[in-house]
Amino acid sequence: MKGVVTVLVLALACSLASAYDPSPLQDFCVAINDSTSSQAVFVNGKFCKDPKLATADDFFFSGLNTPRDTSKSLGSNVTLLNVDKILGLNTLGISLARIDFAPYGLNPPHIHPRATEILVVLEGTLYVGFVTSNPENRLFTKVLNAGDVFVFPIGLIHFQFNPGHTNAVAFAGLSSQNPGLITIANAVFGSNAPINPDVLAKAFQLDRNVVNYLQKKF
Repeated sequence: MKGVVTVLVLALACSLASAYDPSPLQDFCVAINDSTSSQAVFVNGKFCKDPKLATADDFFFSGLNTPRDTSKSLGSNVTLLNVDKILGLNTLGISLARIDFAPYGLNPPHIHPRATEILVVLEGTLYVGFVTSNPENRLFTKVLNAGDVFVFPIGLIHFQFNPGHTNAVAFAGLSSQNPGLITIANAVFGSNAPINPDVLAKAFQLDRNVVNYLQKKF
């Protein structure tokens, strides 16, 4: 019995360890897009260049101070700096995002399957929140002003909304080089291929015509 418990504990530990970006075993492992290079080594989803060939530009990005276009329907714009934008982030388990909001702009309910998010408001006011998992589905919300910080736990549905009459800007740190993004409405009503409308009508207790309308929107 004791041996079975030991195996179960080890299996649980391994599953938890694999749920997050692995800890690097070297100073850095700069990603390289050319997988055919003789200098490339595959590590954590990316091929890495020879460390001797790394430069400061592999760890650099410029222009995050520039306001982004928020004229789209949701009135928000997310600029994500992950390993695809800064190759030196590979294996380091972190990324950064700038989020611009027009008045009444929304970063709609979404999840990051691989990252916890910590957000700081630089300008304006944001109404933010997240919902816990079943069965409680508790809603945690807060109104944030410039200088305020809020944390969104990994894998939970969360959102940010600008309730003010002026623009808002926030920066977010995420605990993965590639946090992933699932926007709830897009995933449910805009999947490729579409989910059977009968399934969604039953799940959301909606008329099938309403589901068809929503699927056309996304």
